[in-house]
Amino acid sequence: MTGNATHRFSNTTILSVCGIDAPQVVTSAEIDTRLAGTYARVGLRPGMMQRLAGIEERRWWSPGTTFADGAAMAGAKALAEAGVDPKRVGLMVNTSVSRAHLEPSTAVGVHHALGLPSSCQNFDVTNACLGFVNGMQLAAAMIESGQVEYALVVNGEDARGIQEATIDRLNAGDSDARHVFAQFASMTLGSGAAAMVLGRADAHPEGHRFLGGVTRAGTEHHELCVGDMDDMRTDSTGLMTAGIALSTDLWAESAQEWDWAGGMDRYVIHQVSVVHTREICKALGIDEALVPLTFPTRGNIGPASIPFTLAREIDSLQDGDRVLLMGIGSGLNASLVEIVW
Repeated sequence: MTGNATHRFSNTTILSVCGIDAPQVVTSAEIDTRLAGTYARVGLRPGMMQRLAGIEERRWWSPGTTFADGAAMAGAKALAEAGVDPKRVGLMVNTSVSRAHLEPSTAVGVHHALGLPSSCQNFDVTNACLGFVNGMQLAAAMIESGQVEYALVVNGEDARGIQEATIDRLNAGDSDARHVFAQFASMTLGSGAAAMVLGRADAHPEGHRFLGGVTRAGTEHHELCVGDMDDMRTDSTGLMTAGIALSTDLWAESAQEWDWAGGMDRYVIHQVSVVHTREICKALGIDEALVPLTFPTRGNIGPASIPFTLAREIDSLQDGDRVLLMGIGSGLNASLVEIVW
């Protein structure tokens, strides 16, 4: 059986969303310089990240600062901007792909750093680059069921480790052009953090309504991108082709019902590359002028990229604007969720 999963919310609102930049700028030209010997040996020209992905630079955390620190910084900022006392938060979901160990969860460190109460449930939800959106969906379900009054969704990602390990591996001398392309997606990643506070719409009419959305799975493609914190191997072309096909099916079954095709004021797409953005817009008939971009200077920040990009749009959004959050996560899963600003 094929089809979409639909979720609708009637009493959930977004009270704040924020992004935190990692401080160290690392240009694609700098990475090219470190890979110059490998490129020459395998017959490739530098500049692929700029030409193929449109990524000029990305960020790394400073030594001594972790992705979990970034998630905690984003969470503290989001709570302050929402005006919500941390003691009233009943749920904190960490959605980071990055992790230092298998257990305990990353969430416990963030919970401790934020000084959240012992009554605040906390755990990790991971689903590749869709984790943050899934965290929003889970938070809304718990708010609407009356289990919690406020929920905090956080994310922190760190690209430094995997990129330095990838550079060392490619420079080891036994890689060929095929290996370089398989590792290409690793070099497009970026570091950063984001957070969102959600609450009840009837208690906060000033908030931004989270209406719900749709998801669709294409898990027959689960081997197209496989990685850990040191090594990620990706069939970039196959992943994009399958992801766009999955998103097209998702859109075909839902766009008319939700009136997404012609009525949206902003489309916040997961930030991957210029090619991915162009192709998804073409496939779904989306006006590229309504798609804000952060990947050229931040790279792909994984699950943080959707809330991070949304946060940068806050000053340009007007009351009543319809915003569609759109993501594809390795595995594959695709999701579309609507916010009324």
